[in-house]
Amino acid sequence: MNPATPATVRPTTAQWRIIALLVLSVAINYIDRGSLSIAAPMLSKELALPPDRLGILFSAFFWSYAGFMVIAGWLADRFSSSVVLGFGYLVWSLATLGTGFVASFQAFLILRVFLGLGESVSYPVYSRILAGQFPINQRGLPNAMIDAGAKVGPAIGTLVGGLLVAGYGWRVMFLVLGVGGLLWLLPWYKWAPRGHRTAELGADQGPSIWQICSKRDAWGTFIGNFCCNYTYYFLLTWLPSYLVSERGLSMKMMAVLASLPFAASASASLLGGWASDRWITRGASATTVRKTFVVSGMVLATLMFPAALAPDLRVSMVLLVAAYIALGLFSSNHWAITQTLAGPLAAGRWTGLQNGIANLAGVIAPYVTGLIVSRTGSYTLAFSSSSVILLVGALCYLFVVQEVAPVKWEDSRSSA
Repeated sequence: MNPATPATVRPTTAQWRIIALLVLSVAINYIDRGSLSIAAPMLSKELALPPDRLGILFSAFFWSYAGFMVIAGWLADRFSSSVVLGFGYLVWSLATLGTGFVASFQAFLILRVFLGLGESVSYPVYSRILAGQFPINQRGLPNAMIDAGAKVGPAIGTLVGGLLVAGYGWRVMFLVLGVGGLLWLLPWYKWAPRGHRTAELGADQGPSIWQICSKRDAWGTFIGNFCCNYTYYFLLTWLPSYLVSERGLSMKMMAVLASLPFAASASASLLGGWASDRWITRGASATTVRKTFVVSGMVLATLMFPAALAPDLRVSMVLLVAAYIALGLFSSNHWAITQTLAGPLAAGRWTGLQNGIANLAGVIAPYVTGLIVSRTGSYTLAFSSSSVILLVGALCYLFVVQEVAPVKWEDSRSSA
């Protein structure tokens, strides 16, 4: 627990204002990264992109997003949170705006890479802020709120973006998202947290990347998060195309139905974050509480497989919504595990490493799914393989991650 913030002290108005801005930023983050999947059914026809080429565009975002994550974590721990996040936000918003003007596969590819580069700083900065400002028993709800933003973003983006694409074309959608997103920078400039730079002379700089990688708990979170991300990014990138091509929905109907699972997941995440904090405050161990939510969420998310097999669309959507609710239970608590283990000194770097490895799933899942669909003509294998990967991740959090308690790091000044 952060000694400067007793468990009985409620977050201040300034802290909640910062959380609100972070929630809004992550919602825009996920709207922008998921925008290509909304445009894909129309865009692929206009530019004559087969599923495997479309899969490359989906995964290109994650080449830079995952590849730059370790550096992003280092930046989050060393420099001002407001500057690091603000600059990254500017880069990804301009990349979204620019996508509305391109007309070739190569140009799309470049802008998807820049989009991933800008967005890579977000989660390391979020963890750095939360680990420094909230005690262990108060991190569930702020993390859940941020995660809810990550779910509400695609829900709103899929609904509004789908209607924009259906009514005005895919280029208008990217232009609206790019220009609208830039407005967030104004309140961030005014209310962003100050004083989070940790590179002062003589201060303990925290553990090195190699020290973090030497911990068994770290690899439990790395691999477990990868497994959940594989499923999440498969659904994020391919669900609209699946509903249109496999279930025969129109673009407008797809926009409505595809937004429902994300909205349900956001609600479940908020409930899970609130319930987990209350459970810990009442005396339960962080290990029991956080693992219960994370492991059960991953196991129950395998309901996505019978959703794909169900011939009735209504049954399929109910099962799919249930799977997304389970993903919300997972995501409401998994970053709280990381922030507790790492502590304020290492939260940015650990998150950067974890998110970098976990988001390699974003490189693999969209492309592999494109290959599966191209060669089998069906999504069944994609849903079944994602379910198996979820179970592997649940085992990692259950058995590889040990006690959910702060790791004792050696002072880098003394070790040097």
